[in-house]
Amino acid sequence: MPTLRFHRGSEFLIEYRLRPGRTTIGRADTCDVALPGDVISRTHCIIQRRQDDWEVVDRSRHGVRVNGWPLDGRGDLLDGSEIVLGPYRIEVSLADREAPPTSAQAPDQSHEVLVSTEGGRVVAERAMLVILEGPGAGRRVVLDRSRVRVGSRDADVVIEDADLDPEHCYLRVAHGRVMIEPGRGAIWHDGQRMRDITPLYGDEQFRIGRVVLRVEQSLAEEAPTAPKFGEMVAESAVMRSLFGQLRRMAGHHHTVLVVGESGTGKELVARGLHAHSPRAERPFVALNCGAISANLFESELFGHEKGAFTGADRRRDGAFQDADGGTLFLDEIGELPEPAQAKLLRALETGEVRRVGSTAVTTPDVRIVAATNRDLAAEVAAGRFREDLFFRLAVLPVSIPPLRERIDDLVGLSVLLCRALDPTAHVTEAALDVLNRHNWPGNVRELRNVLTRAYVLGGPRIDVGSLSFHQIAPATTIAESPVGHSLDDQERAYIETVLKRHNDNRSAAARELGVARSTLHYKLKKYGIT
Repeated sequence: MPTLRFHRGSEFLIEYRLRPGRTTIGRADTCDVALPGDVISRTHCIIQRRQDDWEVVDRSRHGVRVNGWPLDGRGDLLDGSEIVLGPYRIEVSLADREAPPTSAQAPDQSHEVLVSTEGGRVVAERAMLVILEGPGAGRRVVLDRSRVRVGSRDADVVIEDADLDPEHCYLRVAHGRVMIEPGRGAIWHDGQRMRDITPLYGDEQFRIGRVVLRVEQSLAEEAPTAPKFGEMVAESAVMRSLFGQLRRMAGHHHTVLVVGESGTGKELVARGLHAHSPRAERPFVALNCGAISANLFESELFGHEKGAFTGADRRRDGAFQDADGGTLFLDEIGELPEPAQAKLLRALETGEVRRVGSTAVTTPDVRIVAATNRDLAAEVAAGRFREDLFFRLAVLPVSIPPLRERIDDLVGLSVLLCRALDPTAHVTEAALDVLNRHNWPGNVRELRNVLTRAYVLGGPRIDVGSLSFHQIAPATTIAESPVGHSLDDQERAYIETVLKRHNDNRSAAARELGVARSTLHYKLKKYGIT
């Protein structure tokens, strides 16, 4: 992964991993990297990726030098470039040294459907094989993978019937729905022998040997917890519960919407979902929707052909193609203008991507994780965000609490952040007491910058005298939606509208909503819709 190595004179200070999108450097706590100094502006410069290249943008009153030359507004960065901000020298390394994933990857859970992740509990629908007649009658077995071998001896589901082969048949499970696949033995269904892969519908029975079986749907509820997730750690109960839910979500391919104040770690959640997922070996692509002009959004997302518009001097893939097989993180999704929202919605609905200036269609396999610090439900109510796109994105909603509401995590976070600065860096008890009394309007990003600034000023022993807090705007909480327009109210109304549009055809409504039929049934029961 590209890095920035910060020096002051001959003294090495810190190394920062340069992620896709924008990285802000300055003395303000809202910056990604906070540096102290009278000649360092609040936001001194921005380093950002543009297409396949990196650039630095000067936002200061004091100037930026690149490779010894004063920067005039903005300039390109190459591997080995050197940036100077006041007394600080930054070595730029753009070599792609992305390490292989080290997180424990969740197995692919595409055989089940997550129907709810509310209130710290996960509700999943799974298929269950029930033996109705013959040896083992009454036995019930959860089908916990996408392909299950049924037969005697070494099968995944062993049935004590001498007439069965160890690979008598297979059950393929996708999103709680089951298809039966012939193996080495005979399968009988409706008096006919099954010779091809065939779906099994509710209450349908089949027979192998002397055994009659049926597949049923069941709901399983759990309250998972975990002490860490990706690069994040927690001591508080609320975050451990959230980490447990995120680990369960990681094994799925559903779209996730992450909501939280600035600085709470929304991108870390997205990266954790990718690192823990079966897609971990494939690309993770981040796109900052708030940093893209409306007329370039389609090209950034879907790519373009050579000559498609002025400046398109070559064919270029977009973020969807770059993330094929992996995860596409759409940060600041609430900043999208309405025309871009419509184009993104169509891609999510159809799975089809077309480069600007092309008639050819591709269908990249991408999991979408979107993030925002806005209350999108309120944005929908105000008409600034499309309702249909909102519910396409919020299949699995995640809300990250601000640091002031989980202050129990501060000590563990401080240890983790200090370790990233220097293995010997540590915070004294007196300094921790001061940190605990702060309100943290900038959340974890502000904590990291307070510790970075203290380390740069005073060295690895961070005491009260090294701490300094910049006056920044009060914490911007995710506001409640207007009365009558809560998320539940809007979701209920939207489901009723879609059902009416499809004359109460629940399968068609579920397709338009972008959810499994079982999830729709769960929502209908939750809202009392008949």
